[in-house]
Order: sequence, then C-alpha cells, then structure tokens
Amino acid sequence: MSADLRQPGQRDGALAHFVDLVKGVVPPMHPAGRPFVLGAAVGTLLLRRLSRRAGLLGALLTAWCAWFFREPKRVTPERADIAVAPADGTVSQVVEAEPPAELGLPAGRMLRISVFLSIFDVHVQRTPAAGQVERVRYRPGKFLSADLDKASEDNERNALLLRTTEGHELVVVQIAGLIARRIVCEVAEGDTVSAGQTYGLIRFGSRVDLYVPLGSRVLVEPGQRTIGGETVLAELAGSTVSTED
Repeated sequence: MSADLRQPGQRDGALAHFVDLVKGVVPPMHPAGRPFVLGAAVGTLLLRRLSRRAGLLGALLTAWCAWFFREPKRVTPERADIAVAPADGTVSQVVEAEPPAELGLPAGRMLRISVFLSIFDVHVQRTPAAGQVERVRYRPGKFLSADLDKASEDNERNALLLRTTEGHELVVVQIAGLIARRIVCEVAEGDTVSAGQTYGLIRFGSRVDLYVPLGSRVLVEPGQRTIGGETVLAELAGSTVSTED
C-alpha cells in the first residue's frame, strides 16, 4: 500500500474542505428537532433488535425527521424598505385584512401575504426585515387546514409586531395547521433582529401571514414559490427603491 505523502497541513486542509462540502449539501438542523431525531434514533436501535427491516424503517424515519427540521443557510438581500419571505412555501393569498386584534394596533387594514407550508417545505420562520420586536402575542385556536382562508382568523397562532430600522410596521403571524400542533417562537419583545434571521418554527405543515403597510408594492402572486429569507415579497410603502435595472 502506498503511503500518504501529503504534509499534515495539507491533509487537514483537505479534510476541512470535505467538511465544508458536506455542510453545503446537508443543511444544519434546528435545535427544536433534536428531541425528535434522538427519539427516532433510539427507536431505530430497539427496532433493529427485532428485525433488520424494522431497523431500516426506523433509520428512514430518523433521516426524515432530521430532514424535516433542516435550517439551510440563506443569503438575504441587503436593500432598504423591503420585506423578504418569512418562510419557504407557496403564496396562497394576497388580500387587504385587519392584523390580529391581540396585537392591539389601531383600527386599519394592511396588505396580507399568506404563505402555505406543506410538510415537504423548510419549516423554520425568518424575520422579514431588520428591526426591533415590539410585541409578541400567542392566541390558542382551532386546527383547521392551513390552506383555508379562515385559518388566519380561527387557528392557533403567534403574532409578532416588528418595527423595521426604516420605521415601517410589519406583522408576522405563525399559524398552526391541521397537522401542525406546536408553534415555536424564539424572540421576545425588545429583541433586535436582522433580516432573514431564524426566529421560530411550526411543526408539520402550517402557514405564515405577513402584513405590510397599504400602498406597499407586492412583488409576488398567488401560486408563486417563496424562499424564506431570500424572496422579496414587497417594497414597503414610502420606499424609493426601484426594481428596474
């Protein structure tokens, strides 16, 4: 057998490069998924004692859990007066609507952009702009299918009021769905956040509503796919930014 004639530094560099390649292909996992993956892994070991086939099914379930709770890195546009998608998914609706009453905002309608997440989408939520979290309100509710219009009003939800660094008020609402029964929110009132920052997660199919000021220019349409933290959903009212080249 031939010896590896590379210097230690060269071998370490090659290993680091390989690790970087793996990280680029296999996204990291959100911490909320660790108990599920650990439980599935333990179950796999127990099933493996019964039969190889059962162990294989357990291994596949473990891999699926790790994949479901993935948190891929995203490159967020560095532009002022924009709102990026708070989640991966499909735009299901763009309408005028009142923001959640529990936030205690003055009466008035905003533009609501709804993004539906299937069980195959990335399920972490990201802040649509840089700014400060002014209010966080959780409200229990029903567990209707998240793609229904009335899910925004009737389902369990967690609403967040964000004042951007440019002074715009945005509202982001995590909505539980038919299967999703657990909303995780990792920010609190007074927190400063950056655009595209992961701030929460909804387990197993859900919906996220983004409310932007009336007069904002919405750049997406129903049926369009979004990438959380990257897709620009709207140019906010009063923006001087132009999308023309």
